[in-house]
Amino acid sequence: MKKCSINCAVWLALLTLLCVGLPVRAQEKPDSPDPKIAADPPIQPGGDPRDKDANDEVPKRIFWIIPNFMTANDQPENQGPLTPNEKYNIAWHQFWDYSAHFGNVLQASISQAANAIPHYGQGWGAFGERYLAQEADQFTGSMLIYGVLPNMLHQDPRYFRKGRGSKWSRIAYAASRVVIARTDSGKPTFNASTIFGQLGQASISMLYYPKQDRELTGILTGWAINQGYNIGWNQLKEWTPDLGAFLRRHSKKYKQRNQINDDRSPITAYN
Repeated sequence: MKKCSINCAVWLALLTLLCVGLPVRAQEKPDSPDPKIAADPPIQPGGDPRDKDANDEVPKRIFWIIPNFMTANDQPENQGPLTPNEKYNIAWHQFWDYSAHFGNVLQASISQAANAIPHYGQGWGAFGERYLAQEADQFTGSMLIYGVLPNMLHQDPRYFRKGRGSKWSRIAYAASRVVIARTDSGKPTFNASTIFGQLGQASISMLYYPKQDRELTGILTGWAINQGYNIGWNQLKEWTPDLGAFLRRHSKKYKQRNQINDDRSPITAYN
């Protein structure tokens, strides 16, 4: 009966948020995880040289694995407001992406090995409950942070990459986006979608975590840890395009150098 009640609570939480998101998503099923964001244009001759880094290509996956669908360069062509469908598009793929499920398996495995949340116990049944709880956390967090709250509060859930200025100014900018977001009209505002979205996700988890482990201090501690995680995650979103551009430039130079060496080789000269 205990396991049945926990599982029922999990599915109740999932279905509640799913019912919130589906009416909007039913209007338009996205074909890909990429929101409708304009492609970055090439730098025009005579343009501001600082835009060289500001227009670096933003990868849709960081390190080819971690989804990065909510990041855009802070350029005029990307600053238009997202529609409700596009916000739920981001939210859905943040949850449904294959990397999220693999990550949840990993977290459940670590939790099982460390006997975290000990009242789950051990064994395959306990592992399944841990994994299902991770899936529920992923779903409620994604829907609240990127879909439900941004639409209710008229906030843009994307991270707008600065890409210009000194290194320290960019580091400070990325860190500040934890508490600063943009409205749909482009004005800075308190990042209530992320702050309260993560707090809401932690609160909803009280429905399906073991009763003995449902403590307010645990919720607040986890929420505070997530804010530190958000700072590091924003740094990755800010700087990964720079790393990609650096690698592409050096790869191009390496190929050009090899081509010059091939052209100068005795065999090539003889032929």
